[in-house]
Amino acid sequence: MRSILAAVICVTVPFTAYAQSYEAINRLNVIPLGGSSFEVIEARGEGPSGIWCAAASYAQDRLGLTNSTRMYIKTPRGPSVSGAGPTGVVFTTDPNDLPSPPRKSYSISVDQQSIGLTIGHSIQYCKDYIIELHDL
Repeated sequence: MRSILAAVICVTVPFTAYAQSYEAINRLNVIPLGGSSFEVIEARGEGPSGIWCAAASYAQDRLGLTNSTRMYIKTPRGPSVSGAGPTGVVFTTDPNDLPSPPRKSYSISVDQQSIGLTIGHSIQYCKDYIIELHDL
């Protein structure tokens, strides 16, 4: 009986996290991790700019944060902590959640812990996914 229950929990937990996910404008999934932390799941060859775009999209749409709010990389690109994909990047909007002091960055790396960009800066990487009326 315990082994059946354990199997059900092991199968259900990743799907529960995935079911609560947010699909960003560039179709990357963002998984809320509680508090001010969330994970962007890497997919379809999106690089750092796509990952920062998805993080900013989530921060604006789901968390209701403003362009001046700074986001930080809590856990650099690596194995997903949510189990929703093979690779992810964990972000936080609370500098107190970082394992090392926050650092400003003007690059779009996802491999350095504690670097931060504003949502306004990061949302600029979403411009390729927004169709303007004059583009039609």
